[in-house]
Amino acid sequence: MTDDQAQPSCPVTDDVADTVATQIIRLNRLRDRANAQIAAATNGEVEPAAFAILFKLIHNGPMRSGALAEALYSDASTISRQAANLVKRGYIERRADPADGRVSVLAVTAEGREVAAEIRLRRNETLRDIMADWTPGEQESFVTLLSRFVDGYEHARSLKMAALYPKGTSKILPKIESPESNS
Repeated sequence: MTDDQAQPSCPVTDDVADTVATQIIRLNRLRDRANAQIAAATNGEVEPAAFAILFKLIHNGPMRSGALAEALYSDASTISRQAANLVKRGYIERRADPADGRVSVLAVTAEGREVAAEIRLRRNETLRDIMADWTPGEQESFVTLLSRFVDGYEHARSLKMAALYPKGTSKILPKIESPESNS
């Protein structure tokens, strides 16, 4: 969207902000609970969050671990642990980086692609169940607004982080109260 197309700024009320924050917290908790149930059902063999690695590698192709961590907004140690588990299970493999054979990239195996396809099938089935009584227009509006919200969140986050850490500083992040304690 260009500046000419920008919509006029509209103040967001505390009620709207509080409701959005509450729903995000609720969604995160529901997702955490579902992930815990999946981990329990699979005896914790693979963390559900690790499957994001599969999908990112399928969509972006082989990547170095550090680039993968950045792309998934995660830290390198988490990605390293999750990737090691996925390698052990045969879902991804380490290959020499074609640009620099001294380092490796992570790539999805055929088995990993099959597992990802099964996960995608189940995920999409769940989303279809959730939105089954939505009109096509509501579905399209939701996709547009959710994408816009996440893009805005990502942009605002980067601006807030840049303000917290001006170039050349390395202060420890201040403790931030949880949204629940502010309600």
